[in-house]
Amino acid sequence: MAMGIAGSIVDPEFFEDYLNMRCESVDMCEIIRRVNEKIYDEEEFERALAWTKKNCRQYQDIYNGANGKSQADQEKVWEYVVKMTMIGRDLMAGNPKLAEKGFREEAEGHNAIAGGFQGQRQWTDHMPNGDFMETVLNSSFDWNGIREAFVLATENDALNGTAMLFGHLLSNSASGFSDVRTYWSKEAVKQATGYDLDVPGLIHLINSGATTLDGSGQSLDAEGNPVMKEPWNLTDADVENCLKATTWYPADRDYFRGGGFSSNFLSKGGMPVTMMRLNLIKGLGPVLQIAEGWTVEIDPEIHQKLNMRTDPTWPTTWFVPRLCDKSAFKDVYSVMNNWGANHGAISYGHIGQDLITLASMLRIPVCMHNVDENEIFRPAAWNAFGMDKEGADYRACTTYGPIYK
Repeated sequence: MAMGIAGSIVDPEFFEDYLNMRCESVDMCEIIRRVNEKIYDEEEFERALAWTKKNCRQYQDIYNGANGKSQADQEKVWEYVVKMTMIGRDLMAGNPKLAEKGFREEAEGHNAIAGGFQGQRQWTDHMPNGDFMETVLNSSFDWNGIREAFVLATENDALNGTAMLFGHLLSNSASGFSDVRTYWSKEAVKQATGYDLDVPGLIHLINSGATTLDGSGQSLDAEGNPVMKEPWNLTDADVENCLKATTWYPADRDYFRGGGFSSNFLSKGGMPVTMMRLNLIKGLGPVLQIAEGWTVEIDPEIHQKLNMRTDPTWPTTWFVPRLCDKSAFKDVYSVMNNWGANHGAISYGHIGQDLITLASMLRIPVCMHNVDENEIFRPAAWNAFGMDKEGADYRACTTYGPIYK
């Protein structure tokens, strides 16, 4: 059984027909087997655990009270989630060290370019959640140093994971996974906090897992502006700053009964980012949504009061999309109101024009974007399908159909 989120229901035909990719499913009990039978690099585990204890600061348990785990039990959880992270990576990419232990099949991995972890709820009712695994793998670094970020979708939302993959391949930097959680208007902020907001509205991007630590905006360019860098441009100082800006909260056991730890940071403002989402519509097929905008910093008092309205233990990115005369972008509310799910993939830079071109190559129509028409390139054949660009995109994609089918 899958979660209620439609994107968690993996559609193999979509991946095969539109992306020329095969899907493989691994039961989550494989993690338990590998932990119990020590099918991981034990030397690396000791190094990874030492790195985690040094760099991942555990904050006080603000939720659980008497239901909270003792610190001795929390230490066991830390050990487990580190092993989960190593195993999740090994499942995707393989690990020759496993062959040395006699596990030749496991050493091969699944050659996965992207993955997802179902987790909720049966797993998290009993085992530590996947937040640490998702966050670390989606970041451009770990205990082995700087590396290319993986793509691992929380709740196994394969559609959002695909959008993350698009963003990662086009930007060459890490992609984040966020809940498109709350719209805050200027009036609502005034009512809730007593303060006046100096932007036209806010979208609160927040998620317990899968929000890459690169998204904290602690990496700086030559002018001192916050950025999300490609791994080859990332420095040890950037990594250290991202880790210092992050605290880890014990999970709320009311719905993560098995415990776990969620990263917590506040993204720096001023980063150009693109939020995107792939949706599958019955009778229509896949469509892509795109919203270019910026991360913003708001008054700390406003942030504190708004943050307490959702989950203060999760990482926050305040996002303001670029508004224009298109109906879905006439105001900030309209962007969230037209979004197809409560998940969005976040990539650094304004890459909407590249996403539109990629989508046309894959025969996926774009149902919502705020990219200037002069910046858009689609195949010349699209011109034969009418002068209204959005309608022509749909007609062309329908006529030509999935490229790999």
